[in-house]
Formats: sequence, structure tokens, C-alpha cells
Amino acid sequence: MPLTQRAFTLGLASLLLLGATAGIAIYFWRVNDDGQLLRPNDAVVVAAGAEVYTDHCASCHGANLEGEPDWQRRKPDGKLPAPPHDLTGHTWHHVEATLFAITKYGMAKAANLEGYKSDMPIYEDLLTDEEIIAVLSFIKSTWPDAIRERHDQREDE
Repeated sequence: MPLTQRAFTLGLASLLLLGATAGIAIYFWRVNDDGQLLRPNDAVVVAAGAEVYTDHCASCHGANLEGEPDWQRRKPDGKLPAPPHDLTGHTWHHVEATLFAITKYGMAKAANLEGYKSDMPIYEDLLTDEEIIAVLSFIKSTWPDAIRERHDQREDE
């Protein structure tokens, strides 16, 4: 294949990939009709989030979002166990922006708690923003309607 044709083909492929990536980013980042970032009613986003959860979160937070035993009691190293993300935990008490920030930047940075230690990885360089939104959407999709409504109300406060 001549150099100019190969360059054209590579350029076109790059452009298509860039367009697809931008389209996916716009899809995930558009705000819902109700003004919220998470999409617990979007089957595509929730399915993607379930995969991310299985790959990156379930080993600590549990396959069924149940968290580690005694999650409110510090371990001998002073760190807290992974909390549940089901309705028995406190995840739904936090607004979407806080959940996103904790996941992306870690609790110490998100809550400005200098010196806070946690076993949870900082996902800033491990997951894309779209993957974080998807996993949080998956988690929210598992909550009973009453809890989801209470969580939605927190967004309006």
C-alpha cells in the first residue's frame, strides 16, 4: 500500500475512533432529563456499570454490594472495611457529585481529610469518568424505589 494511502487510512481510522469516543463521552456526560448525572434506569449504562463493578469493586464491596463484615468498625491497621453499597450502607446518603469524587479521587481528597488512609484505590487513573458514572448508576439501580427517591431528593437540597 502506498504511503499516502496508508496515511489516509490511518487518519480516517483515527478520526472514526475519535468520533466514537466523543460520542460515548457525550452520551454518558449528558445530564438526565431530571438534572441528575447517574442513569440507574438506562439498561446500557447499568450493564456497563455491572461489569466495572465486578472487575474493580466486588472483591471488597461484595458481589451483592454487601460490603465487608463490621464495616463501621476500624480494622487493626486503623482503616475502615469496605462499606456496603446496598440499602444497608450509607452510599445513598451522599449526593452524586460526592460519590463520583470519592470514587475518582479517594476519600482523603474528596472530603479534604489530610492523612486519611483507606484500602480503596484512587480510580482517577484506572477508570474513565464514564466508567465511574456507569458503576455508580449500576449501584443505584439496585436500590429499592423508596431509597432511590430519597437519594434523588438529596440532589435537590
